[in-house]
Amino acid sequence: MTEKVAHELAQLIAEFWDWRIRTQPDSYDDVPRVERPADWVADWSPDAIADRRRRLGEFAGRHRAIDLTGAPLAIQIDGRLLGSALAKVHWELELLRNWQRNACFYLDQALVPLYTLLLAPPPFEEGRAAAILRQLRQVPETLRHARTNLTEQAAAPFAAYAGRLLADGPRSLTQALAALAPLLPAPFAADLPGLAEAAAGHLAAFRDWLGGRTFTGATAVGGEALAFYLHRVALVPYTPEQMRQYARVEFQRAVLTEASWRRRAAGGAAPVADAFYIDRQHILEADVRRFYAERGLLRLPNTLRRYRFAAMPPYVAPLTWLGVPHYLSSQARPDEDALRYVRAPEPGLSYFQQAKILDPRTGIVHEGVHAHQLALSWQHPNPARRYFYDSLPNEGIAFYNEELMLLSGLFDDTPASGVFLANSMRLRALRVDIDLGLSLGEITLDDAAALLAETVPMDRATAREEAALFAATPAQGLSYQIGKRQILDLLATAHSRYDHVDLQEFHYRLWCEGNVPLALQRWELLGLRDHLDQADRLAARSS
Repeated sequence: MTEKVAHELAQLIAEFWDWRIRTQPDSYDDVPRVERPADWVADWSPDAIADRRRRLGEFAGRHRAIDLTGAPLAIQIDGRLLGSALAKVHWELELLRNWQRNACFYLDQALVPLYTLLLAPPPFEEGRAAAILRQLRQVPETLRHARTNLTEQAAAPFAAYAGRLLADGPRSLTQALAALAPLLPAPFAADLPGLAEAAAGHLAAFRDWLGGRTFTGATAVGGEALAFYLHRVALVPYTPEQMRQYARVEFQRAVLTEASWRRRAAGGAAPVADAFYIDRQHILEADVRRFYAERGLLRLPNTLRRYRFAAMPPYVAPLTWLGVPHYLSSQARPDEDALRYVRAPEPGLSYFQQAKILDPRTGIVHEGVHAHQLALSWQHPNPARRYFYDSLPNEGIAFYNEELMLLSGLFDDTPASGVFLANSMRLRALRVDIDLGLSLGEITLDDAAALLAETVPMDRATAREEAALFAATPAQGLSYQIGKRQILDLLATAHSRYDHVDLQEFHYRLWCEGNVPLALQRWELLGLRDHLDQADRLAARSS
């Protein structure tokens, strides 16, 4: 019976993810990106949305019919993982409803598929060139469906932000594709300018359509919808008020940490970016991996792919408003190096870009962790563990690693980098209040951007970008701090239950299981259902 149930669940998981990869929305975020089938284009027509609802109902019904009582723990956890993924689709379609409320959503669906095709390094062979042209041809159709779907419930702040992005959006598209054309095979290069101009024209028309309408839909998702996501998708065992209290304590601790690092940095020479920082990053990435091993913190296989800085290509640079310029590869190519495109040292760089250039290790200890963690999870023997479910474990691991490296002495030779990491600890703590405030309708996008710009502080452009992202993707902003809290709880509880915890083994397992919600990791590693049961109680209370 167990073998039959396990096979039935595995088959359902495989079918679901085959469907999900074709229907998952695109977004600014880099970690959730998936590699689409060769013939894929986005479809957000009313018929496609109705089909999503129908298929979700079928998958959910089959999932409910599988009785995992008495099944091995790993299979029970896979069942909960699928439940989390199904709940996320319900959240997207029926509760978050970006497809009805958020004009920026359609910029993502129209252009991010094209943008992600540009991120892999050259050459641009015929298959990729054909896919790029296919995405350009789909832009008018996606924006046509946007007008239909947004008419009744769109929120004005999202429409205003989309208009701001589109002020220069059409020009940035044609500029990027003009730089791309010489790299495409001749037949595709010949068709590219006309398609680029047509797509840019449709973007401008969509901008004008947004500017000529009055939208009255709600910006905030509200408490019940947020609770659904927190407790049914992310399996978080904390209430919003508990998360706020924790984040405020962490903010205070970060202020002290930053003050301490500033004192250490006082009187030292200010860091200066050099022209060879990309080459230096390649050396430093190996140094960080060696540091893990020497300090007994984490063992990364020598065969594990690298996280590399690369010069920003001219066909990507104009479009970075669409997403993090980070090529993470995919499950199909887990050994391919991850590439983080970076700009040349220049005035006016953003909060995070400036830090990466001054000390590439500030990127290695966060984005580099994503590159390593995803590659390890993509090679997991259990297919259910290879997929992204929610940001909390992934971002929690990366943020946890930042503090681990700070405490372990990686930045002792560069106090200015310690100042930045401590300051970004303040940012991650502040994000919890901002994320919850936006979701519950307590603050506006403008309030959130001003709070970020003034309290961290950070540049206004990054602050506006963060505010819009968190309003559109509730629980993403809080995922760093709350994910880290769950990891610290997991580690502390392991120490209380066992005489010895090998940090290398603990961290390696955490990285490999890094897509799995931490309440489920706690159940599997420690045999404790307390966090999962609490998440279930909170979910039942809010339903």
